[in-house]
Amino acid sequence: MASLGRMLANIVHEINTPIGSILSNNEVVVRSLDKLQAMLAAPDTMPMEKVRAIVETCRSLAAVDEIACQRIASVVRGLKTFVHAGDGEFHQASLQDAMTDTLKLTQGEFRRRIVVETDFGDVPPVECQPQMLNQVFLNLLVNAGHAICGEGKIVVRMRQEGDQAHISISDTGCGIRAEDCGKIFASGFTSKPAGVGTGLGLSISRRIVEEVHGGKIYFETQVGVGTTFHILIPIQHARTADPPKE
Repeated sequence: MASLGRMLANIVHEINTPIGSILSNNEVVVRSLDKLQAMLAAPDTMPMEKVRAIVETCRSLAAVDEIACQRIASVVRGLKTFVHAGDGEFHQASLQDAMTDTLKLTQGEFRRRIVVETDFGDVPPVECQPQMLNQVFLNLLVNAGHAICGEGKIVVRMRQEGDQAHISISDTGCGIRAEDCGKIFASGFTSKPAGVGTGLGLSISRRIVEEVHGGKIYFETQVGVGTTFHILIPIQHARTADPPKE
């Protein structure tokens, strides 16, 4: 019960943080629009540089809000996955496109402090549930960003290895302590401070990769150097596999 309580508290924090960001950004947008409306009242004397600055501010805040909304949606999808709700159909999808779309969502999270390098090999379309794998990618990328204090680098690689697609996400972060390595995939466990993680991300990611897709997820880490998570996904889904058990 104590573990469940901590997990629920982290979930509340994880949702409240992006909601607070959206509300704060909305106030700035409203004030900016009020200024723009006042400028439009006298178009002949309207300072175009200020107008451009206001538009750019609103555009930047909209990008941040998109990240916030995606984080909320990710938590909700994660809770559904945690209770095996809403399993979708398998179909062919490009992992390269899925990762590229997910990386776009992290731009506001990483800003300019983290450099992201990609090395996508010639991986064929994979039979999968793309939205679920997008959630795995987002969880791992955000975790990598949180592990980096200050400036750093994340490297994403993809390769075909036999009948599997191999995706790796490496960071130059703090690494995982030896005493935490055995608990990383446990539901409710998080090494992050309150409000930064739910303790569900890696547990859900393992369930999506291993139980839903019949793949494998594991990691390599060195304290003070960084961590690499490896994901192996069968290119063709084994339709005869048993569904995840409750």
